[in-house]
Order: sequence, then C-alpha cells, then structure tokens
Amino acid sequence: MVAVSPAPGLVALLDNDDTTLQVFALTKLNAVVDQVWPDVSDEVTAIEVLYEDESFPQRELAALVASKVYYHLGDYIQSTSYALGAGKLFNIDTKDEYVETIISQCIDSWVSQTRSIGNTKVDPRLVDVVDRMLQRCFDDHEYKQAIGIALEARQRSLLIRIFEEAKDDTLLQHVLDVTIETVHDLEFRRQVLTTLLDAFKQQVAPDYLAIVRCIIVLDDANTAAGILSNLLSQNDDVSLLTAYQMAFDLESSATQQFLQRVAGALKAIRSSTSSEKQLTKILSGEVTIRLYLSFLQRNDRSDVAILDKIKDSLEARNSIFHSGVTFCNAFMHAGTTSDGFFRNNLDWLSKASNWSKFSATAALGVIHKGNLRHAATLLGPYLPKESGRGSAYSEGGSLYALGLIHANHGAPVLQQLLREFGRTTDEVIQHGAALGLGVAGMATADDNIYESLKNVLFGDSAVAGEATGLAMGLVMLGTNSQQAIEEMLQYAHETQHEKIVRGLAMGLALLVYGREREADTLIEQLCKDDDPQLRYGGMYAIALAYSGTGHTQAFERLLHFAVADVHDDVRRAAVTALGFVMYRNQQTLCRTIGLLHESYNPHVRYGAAMALGIACAGTASPDALELIEPMTKDATEFVRQGAFIALAMILVQHNDQTNPKVVEARKLFRDTISNKHQDAVSKFGASLASGILDAGGRNVTMRLSSATGSNNRQAIVGMAVFTSFWYWFPLAHFLSLAFTPTAIVALDTDLRAPKLQFVSNSKPSAFAYPPVTTKEENKAAEKVATAVLSTTARAKARAKKAEKEKTETEDIMDLDDKPAADEASLAHNHDRAKPAKSSLEPGFEHLDNLSRVVPWQLKHIAFKPDARYLPVRRPTGGVLLMRDTQPDAPREFVELLPEPPEIIEALDEQEAAVPSEFEYPFDNE
Repeated sequence: MVAVSPAPGLVALLDNDDTTLQVFALTKLNAVVDQVWPDVSDEVTAIEVLYEDESFPQRELAALVASKVYYHLGDYIQSTSYALGAGKLFNIDTKDEYVETIISQCIDSWVSQTRSIGNTKVDPRLVDVVDRMLQRCFDDHEYKQAIGIALEARQRSLLIRIFEEAKDDTLLQHVLDVTIETVHDLEFRRQVLTTLLDAFKQQVAPDYLAIVRCIIVLDDANTAAGILSNLLSQNDDVSLLTAYQMAFDLESSATQQFLQRVAGALKAIRSSTSSEKQLTKILSGEVTIRLYLSFLQRNDRSDVAILDKIKDSLEARNSIFHSGVTFCNAFMHAGTTSDGFFRNNLDWLSKASNWSKFSATAALGVIHKGNLRHAATLLGPYLPKESGRGSAYSEGGSLYALGLIHANHGAPVLQQLLREFGRTTDEVIQHGAALGLGVAGMATADDNIYESLKNVLFGDSAVAGEATGLAMGLVMLGTNSQQAIEEMLQYAHETQHEKIVRGLAMGLALLVYGREREADTLIEQLCKDDDPQLRYGGMYAIALAYSGTGHTQAFERLLHFAVADVHDDVRRAAVTALGFVMYRNQQTLCRTIGLLHESYNPHVRYGAAMALGIACAGTASPDALELIEPMTKDATEFVRQGAFIALAMILVQHNDQTNPKVVEARKLFRDTISNKHQDAVSKFGASLASGILDAGGRNVTMRLSSATGSNNRQAIVGMAVFTSFWYWFPLAHFLSLAFTPTAIVALDTDLRAPKLQFVSNSKPSAFAYPPVTTKEENKAAEKVATAVLSTTARAKARAKKAEKEKTETEDIMDLDDKPAADEASLAHNHDRAKPAKSSLEPGFEHLDNLSRVVPWQLKHIAFKPDARYLPVRRPTGGVLLMRDTQPDAPREFVELLPEPPEIIEALDEQEAAVPSEFEYPFDNE
C-alpha cells in the first residue's frame, strides 16, 4: 500500500489564520521536510511570507524550514540566508550533510567579507555561526580546523586565541608548515610568523629549528643575533651547542647578505670572545664547507669504470661528445677534489677546443667545489697572466671555475674576479669572469659588481653580454630592485642580440626570486612582451617568484602559456616552470603532467620531463617514474635527452633495494651511449644522466627544500640556470649548486668531530652504495679469441690423417667447453652464496661519524640513550651538535683526510704552480 504524504495537508494549514495551526504545521514540516521537500517546494513562498511577517512568533522556525527546502533544491545561497535567519534553531552540532554544507557556506561568506570589508561590517549573524562553530572545535579539540579558518580569514587575533585555548606546542609547527606553504598574502604571512616566533621563544624547550625557519622568511637578522647572544650569555655547554646548531641551520638556508648582517649585529651587541668568533666562522660557511669537503673526500665511491666506458664509446673530436664526458666527470666527482680522470686521460683532454676547452677548465670548479683554501693553487696555471700568452678559453673557464669553487661564499675572490673582469677586453674571458662573479657573488646585492657588469653589458658584445645579463640577476638575486629591472628590461628591448636578450631574461627572473605577489608587475610585463625570449624569461620569473608555493594563479598562468603560446621555447619553459612552483605538491604535478607528457608538441613533452625531474628529484616517485618511462623511448631525440636527465634526477642516490628501476636506468644509459645508431643528442643526455646518478661520489642528493624545510635557494637557482644548457652548454655546471651532501657530521663544543657511532635501524643493504661496475668486456674478448683459434685449428686438421684429425678435434672441443663449464660453475657458486649472505644480514648497522645518511634513511637513525654523545636536536641531516655526557673522559677525534700531496707541497713552498703533470694539454692561442 502506497503511503500518503502528509505534506499537502500541512502546507494547507500554513494559509490558516490561526497562528497555533501555522506553528503546528511548521513544526511537523521541519521534522519531515527531508523526505517530502518535493511536495513542499511548490508552496515555499507561503513559508517565506511567514518568515517576513515580523508579528509571527515563530519566524526562526519558518526560516529553518525554508532553508532546508532551498538546500534540497540546490540553491545554497538562499538556503544559507534563511539558515542565518533561523538563529539558534540552526543547530551546528547536528552532524548531517545539510548542516555541514551550510556551515561551509557561512564560513566562506564570513572569510570573504572579513578579508574585503573588515571585521566591523561583517553580518553579525555570520559572526554568530562562526563563533559557535569555533566553540564546537574547541570543545572537540579540533584545533586544526579552527586554525584553517583563522588563516583563511587572515585573522591573527583568532590565531592567538586558538593558541591560548589549546595550550599545545605541537600546533605551532603545524601552523608554521601551513603558513609557509599556503598563505600567499605577504603581509599577513609576516604577521603570523612574527606571532609564531614569539610563541616559539616562550616555550620551555624552544624549537630552534622552527625559529630559524621563521627568521629566514622574516629576514630578521637582528632577532637572530639577539637569540644567539642570549644563548651565549647563559654560559653552559647545552646553550653553547644550541647556539652553534642554530648558526649552522641559518648558514644552510640563508643568503650571504643575511648571514653577514647577522654576524655584524652579533658583533655590535657582544664583545669579541672565542665563542662569538666561532659563531662568526660558522655563519661565514667556512666550517660547513671544510666538513663537507672532508666527508666527500673520505666517502668518494665514484665508479671510474663507468666514466671510462663513456669516454671510450664517444668520439672525443666531436664537441658535443667531449662536453658530455666533461660534464659527466664534473658531476660524478663534484666536491670530491678527485680530478684523476683528467690526469689519466691527457690525450683525450687535448682534443678539446674552443668552448669545449672552456667547459673542461670550468669543470675543475665543480670537482673542487668548496676547496676555498687551495683554489688559487689549483687554477694557477690557467688563470689570466700578465703576459697574456694563455688560451682565452682556458682563462675564461678558469675564472668561471674560481666562482664555482666559491659558490655562495665568494668574499675571498670577488675582488680578484672583478679585477680580471675589468682589465680584459676579450669577450671569452669576460664571459667566464661574469659567470664567476655571478655564482660567487650570488645574492650579495653588491652595487659595485652590478655596475661593472652593466658597463660591459652596454658594450653590446653577444658573448660577454649573455653572461653579464645572467650575472646581474645572480648578484641581485631576490632583491626585486626596480632600478635594475628598468635598466635590464630597457636594454633587452634595445639590443639586437638574441643571446643578450636571453641572458637578461633569465637575469630578470632571478631578480624576483621568492618575491611572490611583489613580482607580479614584472611578470605581467614579460608575459605580454612581443619578444618570445622575454616571455621565456616571464615563465622563469613565475617559477622563481612562486617556487614551492603551489600558488593557484601562477599554476594556471603557466598552464595557459604551455598550451597557448605560439613559440616553442616559451611553451617548453612554461611546462618546466611547473616543477618549481609545484615541487611541494608532487601528486598534483604528476596528474597535470599526465595530461601534457603525450602532447603532439615535442617541446612540451621535453618540458614535462624536466618538470618531473626538478620537482621529484631524489624521491624515486613511482608516479613520476611511470610518466618518465615512455618518454625515454620518444621518437624525438631531445625529448629522450630530457627524459634521461629527469630519470637520473629522480633516482639519484637510490639503489636496487630502495627502487629496482635504478638498475634498468643504468643499463638504459649505458646502452644508449654505446649504441652506434643512437643520435648525438640522446647520447649527450645519457652522459649527463650517468654523472647525475652518481653525483658527488654517490654522496649527494638533489632537493629543492633544505633541511629546515624552507626553499633551498641555491638548489632552485642552480636548477633554473642549468635548464639553459639547452642554448649554452657551459651553463650545465650550475647544476652542481643543487648538490647537497647527505651526511651526519657530529661536532662537539670545540667544533671538532669526535669518534662516535649511531644506529641505522634497517638492513645494511637497504641504503648501501651501488656495486662497482664489473669488467665483463674482457671476458667477452677471450671467448671470441678462443672461437677463432678453434675454427683455424679445424681448417688445418682436415688436411691431416683421419686419426690425428679426430684427436685434434676432440682437443679443440675440450678447449671450447672448458671456459663455459668454468663460467657455469662460478655462476652456480655465486647464486648459491647469495641466499646465505641475505639470510645472515642483520636488521641494523652501526655508522661512524661523517657517514653517508640518505634523506629517506633519517627516520631509521637513532642514538643510544646511554651513548657518550647525544644530539641537541633530532637529526635532519648535515651538521649535528652533540652533548658530551662524559666530559672528563679522554676523547678521540675523526682524522680528516689530508689534501692531495701536490697541493700540500705547493703550499709549503708558497708557490702558485702545480706539478707539470696536472697541467692540461691545451694549446695556447
């Protein structure tokens, strides 16, 4: 039997003049409206009339029923309006879909009104609903929901109220992460971070790592100096270690200019003591560089056999192949000071000419990166001389190398580079000196350097102008200097040289690094320019200004240019830039790239590969690898090149245990290089990829975020400039700026590295170095020789007597069979031994100080509670200060590896020259 709906009868009562019957009808309708709303919807005007009648005693009830009817009709705006009219009858504690939807609408409306017209003019009914919602969050201890509302509405006072209500310090870290990643309004972000900084400082045990993040984003050098000074004033070892740790954390993330301001402020408020001098030394980067240099030397696991195989497979007289081997060697030995490959292959090296010679000399800067003390000695034979008899390409490359050695710590050499830059008129030397000045003087905002670069730029030399335009942006990195923007943009429109325009375009992008909305004016100018090279710069301006923010408008603008711009370079740059903007949200990026990586335009496909490599570097992301794999087989050679490089970036430092695809990747690169039918562009990409995969002696990774969680400025800038190798190979060396050593370096109060051990609670094979390449090619050669001898013997045997022929044939067969049998026996024994080794492998290992610890291994690292040395904070990789629980006991320290003998002899004799066998066989020009 079909049930009869009560709605018609109840609706009819609404037209009755008796108020009691009307209230009765509304009460009943409120209870059943979710089921009978189709019957009520036609008469909803009658309910609205009752609500508008001010004399009706149950207006709020009428509003509630009308709200529910409009909700079911899908008109959420009207529904929300009547829900607000229902007052207290709208019960936010009821957890159903209707209530949740209306609350969401109310919050959105409140946020919109608060941000546009201020608190004083917001609808008080909205305020009431939001207040009740916040109280419900407090009662249910759902503080993160309340924090989201406060941040969305930009209500600092509400945020403080939440902190006071919750009394939970763990919420501070949550707010810090959310603020840095999602709050795009710069002024409100500063307000929140200032509030957080005050809250962190008031903690019983302050989180100094979080304090460092706040200080760097706020660019507050005085506060940093004040905290360091207060820690030093406490005169105890724990406070001293904490101050040192904070200084190391600042040094790993801040700019040269900021660190100099901190050191200056610290000097102004404290007398010069040994502790203050140590802090200044840490802030200068000197200590960190020395420690990382020792770590990379001690743990160098470079597989030279891979490099030799690449060299033997590629024709050295072909410039692109020679450069490919040079970059592979530079990346593979970055920071290790191991230049043996160059020493042992002087004949190959002598085949370099012109810009290949420039790149090869500059590769010394990557290999010896951080070797500040001996830079002049190492590069002495190649630096410009008063006689002017050297090769311009070698001299220019050496100045570039000098800058790379002092990357981001250029104070000792900036004057020397500036002097060499100013006194030469050779555009090749000017090119190298400008790049050296840019990388060594990065973010110093030095006006003298900027003016010197500008003067050479106005000389309108295409070769020198490209480098000076880029260097101007590097020196003024992130300053958003309006004067620099006007001068560079004006000259970009005046010059006729495409190379200069391209250098200036990237330089302009570097000027607005990290400026977000402050960069919008320049971005708008570049994106609307008729010159595609300046639009190309506009894409990188978006990438650098909004790096890591996931900003919706920046994301949408890049997608627009990726599919709509008429120039392939701009489209490629737009897709590549997505990797910088979205690197903190890799899932969204992979979904987007999934729509672009099969584009008909190969430049878009190349950009898609590079975006994945940049954003997912070192993560071995399965989603990214799934998208990259088909691109390694693309029909277009430069798409394959980009896919190879991106694949190596994603898999850097992984082994067959953490991701088996790394074995396939190595084989792919090896086969591509050795295959004679492969094109030169793909082989070049595979060469670079091979170096990236084993970068820094297999002891460095690539990440766009630092250990403190903030943007890794050096890595972001390095990767951005590296992508310009598409036009100019020498810029590939900038990728070395993105290499971050993966070590735990434990120090005591004297900044010395004690001998200690810590535990990695995982199998040793899980994070072990990849195995060394075996030389199977020699075995293959022996087999071929045996087969030839056997055939020859059979041919001769036919002419002999039958009995002798039979005997010799048997002997030959035995000779042929023996190697196969031996190999089978060896393989069997090897396979049988494998399980035994695996079954006996322990579930943990002890690591010594200055050991490699990859980022995904950090969660397994532990220090025994009864150990002599205990860390002052949780390990995040890098330098870690340790508290000595037995200060009176004898101490042993790690013996750092000595410098190469040749360098030590040169220093003892106070000579600038190095031994003759170290000089490269470049012909003087």
